[in-house]
Amino acid sequence: MKTVLVSLMAAATLPLFAQKDASIRIYPEQGNQQISKHIYGQFAEHLGTCIYGGLWVGPESEIPNTQGYRNDVLNALKDLQIPNLRWPGGCFADEYHWMDGIGPKENRPKMVNNNWGGTIEDNSFGTHEFLNLCELLGCEPYISANVGSGTVEEMAKWVEYMTSEGDSPMARLRRQNGRDKAWKVKFIGVGNESWGCGGSMRPEYYADLYRRYSTYCRNYDGNRLFKIASGASDYDYNWTETLMKNVGGRMDGLSLHYYTVTGWSGSKGSATDFNKDDYYWTMGKCLEIEDVVKKHIQIMDKYDPQKKIGLMVDEWGTWWDEEPGTINGHLYQQNTMRDAFVAALTLNVFHKYTDRVKMTNIAQIVNVLQSMILTNGPKMLLTPTYYVFQMYNVHQDATFLPMDLICDKAKVRDNREVPMVSASASKDKDGRIHISLANVDVDNTQNITLDLQGQKIKSVNGRILTSASINDHNTFEKPDVVKPATFNGAKIEKGQLKINLPAKSIVVLEVN
Repeated sequence: MKTVLVSLMAAATLPLFAQKDASIRIYPEQGNQQISKHIYGQFAEHLGTCIYGGLWVGPESEIPNTQGYRNDVLNALKDLQIPNLRWPGGCFADEYHWMDGIGPKENRPKMVNNNWGGTIEDNSFGTHEFLNLCELLGCEPYISANVGSGTVEEMAKWVEYMTSEGDSPMARLRRQNGRDKAWKVKFIGVGNESWGCGGSMRPEYYADLYRRYSTYCRNYDGNRLFKIASGASDYDYNWTETLMKNVGGRMDGLSLHYYTVTGWSGSKGSATDFNKDDYYWTMGKCLEIEDVVKKHIQIMDKYDPQKKIGLMVDEWGTWWDEEPGTINGHLYQQNTMRDAFVAALTLNVFHKYTDRVKMTNIAQIVNVLQSMILTNGPKMLLTPTYYVFQMYNVHQDATFLPMDLICDKAKVRDNREVPMVSASASKDKDGRIHISLANVDVDNTQNITLDLQGQKIKSVNGRILTSASINDHNTFEKPDVVKPATFNGAKIEKGQLKINLPAKSIVVLEVN
């Protein structure tokens, strides 16, 4: 496959809005892997205003709400077709004691959120509030349970409380608290970041703890738990090796965390004030997740060649400095077209490894890091990342279609290489083909020839997300600066698609 390489310096000398050529060949008859809908999972931690003020305002709030959940956020999330939601953390999970968050609100003890700003929380959002929210959204709950500071008994009783239909002690307690029927809970994480905020453990020690704790995560009354072990942070391949060797088939899934971040000490850079070089570096860093995923998969394949254990990338996304004037430790950041590209490119990568990658969860859903939604009192806005997830949800549970892609690449800072076009394709149960395309190039239009290998094309339509600047973002004063529009840049010529993909744009096509 021939690939043309260009440097950023060379690209900068080209005329603005120059034309570049790319070609894509898709193989509709070769698709044999399903893109799990759970790759589009979300994450809600007790962090900043993600829960309180973001998802939950309480039934007495003047902000319009349903049973305490704010209506504007609830409706926006329903439109997103969320497949699963992870809660209560994150680092918070290993300091959370679930019995503090049940029963009458006035009797629930307050707690200090030691990980995130020392905020005092009143536990008014607990197990009932979370699981009822999942029912309202029609999504699977993903519970992160406390291993770091909790006990085996505590975890076992929580599972019983949520899922037992019988006359068991915890089921009776649940009924006393107003919920007769047990919830269905599929996903449970046995600890979180056990190498760090979840206990600073060695992998050998955590492997033994996982074996112990997971034993007491029982399946009650037809509810079958999918047990997820606390996995590695990005490049820690030894953690994965140790768990695969010492835990193996006792786990259904193994987590992985990867953030597009400049580093963990000092400034991470502004979410909105960045230059073109910073933008291209970000694309390179986000695409490095593919190499990381591949290396973890190789280790897992050695111990589990039948791929029975899922790789769950249950934290990923961008991490910038907090917005000036916001509370330290609440991780409130804005969300620009740059973040939208990180979402699009990362999802395109995940689609390629669905034989092993069974779930991912972007961090986080509201008001924290790379969020879908921002709120400020009664105001709400949708971010560019929200619109990527909205446009891309056509890929959920569709069949992944392999492709060949030829395009220019750019040499970027830290000796990384970034293709100027990213793409993915799938076929849904009705036979419609959806193609997601991202033109990473800030300055140049991409003229793409797309060959579907003899597939007859009757019609094509699409949506586009783009803006005048990669720094553009939505604010409460101007909430519609970045939003999707109808895309008219694709046409059918001699059985192929000819696509005029504008600079810095993300497009999803539907082909019939």
